[in-house]
Amino acid sequence: MSENTMLRDLFDRWESVWHEGRFDLVPDCVGPHYIRHDEAGDRTVTREAYAAEIAKVQEDRHGIRVVVYDHSFEGNRAWFCFAFKCTDPKTGEPRSRAGMQSYRTKSGKLVETWLALQPLGSAWTDTPHGVDPVSWTPILWNRRCSSCRDIAPRTRRNSGHR
Repeated sequence: MSENTMLRDLFDRWESVWHEGRFDLVPDCVGPHYIRHDEAGDRTVTREAYAAEIAKVQEDRHGIRVVVYDHSFEGNRAWFCFAFKCTDPKTGEPRSRAGMQSYRTKSGKLVETWLALQPLGSAWTDTPHGVDPVSWTPILWNRRCSSCRDIAPRTRRNSGHR
């Protein structure tokens, strides 16, 4: 299996964790120790501890979705330009927060990440890559677009999507 296919499969599963609450997939997605460089600082967490963090984010941010605007896969690395979209549980108002995240993988699992987030209310001015802003994998692999199917991922700039 090629590294890009392994990354595609990994992020297909990771999307299920985030969008469907499939925490049973976390052991298939995250190494035993996950090094994170994020707003909480530089730290190493267990996959179980990180699953609990995701559950808390989902609880605090009703209906959270990840909308991918651009991405790249290369070898054992991936990066995403994305925005979190959710509803404020207290006011019912829509919320967004733009960010960039890069990942290092090993044996098809996430082992390290770097995350930079913009302030609450931020968004990218581009349109999301692909057609479907609801799911990140169709955006990445755009199963509705034959030019993107089963090929190495490409950025919007060279994929033909405008």
